[in-house]
Order: sequence, then structure tokens, then C-alpha cells
Amino acid sequence: MLRTGETRIAYFYDRPDNSTFRYRAFNMVEAINNENAHEVSASWFHVGDLPQMESVIAVSDVLIFCRSKYTPAHAHIVSMARRRGMRIGFDIDDLVFDTQYAHLVLDTLDQDTSNELALNDFFAFMARHGTLLKLCDFAITTNQFLAKKIEEFAPHLSARIVPNFLNRRQQEISEYFFHRKNATGFKSATPFHIGYFSGTPTHRRDFAVVSQTLARLLDRYSELRLTIVGYLEPGPYLQRHADRIDRHSLQDFVNLQRLIASTEINIAPLIDNTFTNCKSELKYFEAAITGTLTVATPTYTFNEAIRDGQNGYLSKSHEWEEKLETAIARLGSPDSYSDIARRAFNECKALYGWDRQADKIRAATLHV
Repeated sequence: MLRTGETRIAYFYDRPDNSTFRYRAFNMVEAINNENAHEVSASWFHVGDLPQMESVIAVSDVLIFCRSKYTPAHAHIVSMARRRGMRIGFDIDDLVFDTQYAHLVLDTLDQDTSNELALNDFFAFMARHGTLLKLCDFAITTNQFLAKKIEEFAPHLSARIVPNFLNRRQQEISEYFFHRKNATGFKSATPFHIGYFSGTPTHRRDFAVVSQTLARLLDRYSELRLTIVGYLEPGPYLQRHADRIDRHSLQDFVNLQRLIASTEINIAPLIDNTFTNCKSELKYFEAAITGTLTVATPTYTFNEAIRDGQNGYLSKSHEWEEKLETAIARLGSPDSYSDIARRAFNECKALYGWDRQADKIRAATLHV
């Protein structure tokens, strides 16, 4: 698709994966090429394409590194792009470029900050992102809070905003699940489910924010089950309810949407600090597009996306039991639940739909 447009954008992501690559490279390319691809087109490349990057640069107008780490090969790509007079951008969706935050990030991710090897690895990881970022002309990120951190770190750069958003297949399968639930009036079956979908060990401290509350709710509601996706250990408070926890391994993005849709309440607890405030609101919109209600910590992006009681719930650390009880009460009143689910779904399509992003991406990547 790169050659089809009059203006061509090349995205470079070191090694494609099922997380950042999908949101910050694959989805961007899909959205751009869906609309007026004869005017602006895009494609993505990775380290396996390094031998061909000179020919890619020769036919490109803008180069975007996506969360890439500095190597001499990356520096060579920058030099080739500079010789052509290309604009170079750096897309980053996390606070992983400024080493002054390394200890905070490691602590939030529940890593051993006394481990010399871990410190060396993570400081190098962040520094290599930051080094490549500073070689670029502009940055693209997911929200204004993180944009400010980028501009503080690299004052010569302007940081533009393109939010995370759904891709076409992800949205299509999610809408299928939404319409199926909508056709039944969002009547909740027994048992009902609260779901947690960030189940990697690095989210242990985030999950701990709500684990005691979940244990008390499981005590109180015999018809409640907990769904956890990933390898997170639920912790001691939930041990007595181990037989009511449905565990699933990490999923591809299609099956993840199926599991989210199968729950009535999605939770997104976070420790509230500078690092977590940089994170995007994707856990909200991944649930909203399936018709599942979200309760989330009011970090910057969740606070921007969710209007408490209107399209979801915001819960400070001491409010989780109250907010989850309120959400559970809505299950007993299908009209009440459906109001919030439909509102969140419609807003999600308008703000995070895969076919609503091309103008934002063009403005961020092509504006000088």
C-alpha cells in the first residue's frame, strides 16, 4: 500500500507483537489506507526489513518510529531519511523514555529495584527509547498527560495526540457481541461475572487495589464469578474463592473481545501515579464496544473518557466496594444497565472507531 498514495508514511516497529504494535502501527496503517489511499497511504516495517529500508526511505515522505529502541541501524535509517529531507516522528504510548522515572515504573510494575541486573536492563531500555526519540522531529502519543512528559524530556519536539483506537476486525466482532446482548435487553444470566483483563504479573500491584473488595463481594453474592485473563496470581484474599475464579491464558485480540463481552462488569484498577496517568483508556473502550460496563481508577485518560454513572464508573481506591455495588445493582434492572451500555457503545464508536481516525493521524503525522 505504500506506493499507492501521493504522500507516503512508513511506520517502523522493531518486532511486531500483540500489544503496542497493534495499536500504534497496524491500526494506524489500516485507518490511513481505508480513506483516500490515493492521496495518503501507509505501511509498516520491522527489523526484518532493515536490508530494504533504503528503498523504503526512497519512496516515503514521513517516517514514524513506534516505540523503537536506539541501535546503530536505527541511526542509519535516520541519516538516510535526513538526506532525503523527510520528517521523522516517534510514536510512544508509555512513560518509558525518561530514566528519571525508571524507579517509579519498576516499583509500579512490582519489580525488584535492588536487583542490579534488572536496574541495568530497565535503565538501558528506557534510555534507548529516549535516545531515538530525541533524534526525531516530532512525537505522537495517546494523551495530553503523556505529551507533556515528552515535551519536558525533549523540549525541541512537539507532541501530537492520536488516541489508541479499535481496528476493523476487533470492532466488527465486538459489535456482533454488543448487538447480541442488546437484542436480549442486556438481561444478565446467572452467574454474573466481573472481569479483569490485564492479567500479567506486572499488574500485581494494580490488582491489589481491588482484591479485598472482590473477596467481600464474592462472600456476599453466591452468583458472582471472577474472570481473569493472563498469568496474574489473585493473591491471598481471594484464595478462599479459588473455585469461583475462571482463569484464561493471554488471548489474541479477537478472543479477548469475546471474553470481555462474556462479562457484565469490567474492572480497571490502577495505582494512581505519574506512570499510570500516562496510560491510555483502551481498557474502557475495549469493553464499551462489546456492551460491558467498566469501573476504573480515575487516572487522566479514564477521567477524560468516563463520566461517572453515565457511561461507566470511576472509583478512587477507597470507593471500589461502593462503585461495584452500584454497578451490580444495575444488573438487577436491565433498563438501567442497558442505558449505560448503549451510551458507552455509541460514544466508543464515535471516538475510537477504526474508521474515525484517518484525519487525526494525517494531522499528527503530516502537519509541520
